[in-house]
Amino acid sequence: MTPVVILAVGLSMFATAFLSGVFGMAGGMILIGVLLAVLPVPAAMALHAVTQITSNGWRAFLWWRYIRLSSAAGYLVGAALALIAWSLFRYVPHKAIAMLMLGATPFLVRLLPARFKPDAERLDHGVLYGVICMSLLLLTGVAGPLLDTFFLGGRLDRREMVATKAVCQVFGHAAKLFYFGELVAHAGAVDGKMMVIAVVAAMSGTTVARRFLEGMSNTQYRLWANRIIVSVCGYYVLQGGYLLLAPLMARAL
Repeated sequence: MTPVVILAVGLSMFATAFLSGVFGMAGGMILIGVLLAVLPVPAAMALHAVTQITSNGWRAFLWWRYIRLSSAAGYLVGAALALIAWSLFRYVPHKAIAMLMLGATPFLVRLLPARFKPDAERLDHGVLYGVICMSLLLLTGVAGPLLDTFFLGGRLDRREMVATKAVCQVFGHAAKLFYFGELVAHAGAVDGKMMVIAVVAAMSGTTVARRFLEGMSNTQYRLWANRIIVSVCGYYVLQGGYLLLAPLMARAL
């Protein structure tokens, strides 16, 4: 990569880590799009995983006092069960179906009766959403919108949500690396300098975001988090619908 491209990727890593540092969401989805535009898919996946593990790990460290282990425990158990189950099948859906699954799931959750709405403080809900989110992560590469919907349930404050989600995301991205181990092993020579830049940019963006999160109220956080979820999921549904319908339209013409 040229110095200009390296600089652009580094700034993108910082910006997306900042976004995730404030809301605990959306940054990873934007970053993978940037990386896929300038790198081969295996190298992009490897670099994305390194950045996300660093960003979420550093976020969990900065906010460790607010981690709710009781909320994370059920999710991690469910995620581990899903990882074991999908490791037996290695199913890979069509990209369009994956997009639609990812985008539609949080909207479907909102249609559930009140007694079935997610509660991040209930162990059984944690296990259930851990299974679903890890399945989405392995099938589509991202599970953020549904994970965010889960943590917006219950009564956790914004710092507890960000900190606890970070722990869950570290496990999720590490599991994704394990699941796609062969892909990562053939990632080729991801530039060592880019790995260092990824780590530094992720930690820096997450650190700067801390002040902004502190300055928000819980009401503001929930308002903007919900708006981001709707925007991200809407994009996924539209993109998945386009990928599904485009070949049919082309044949019709």
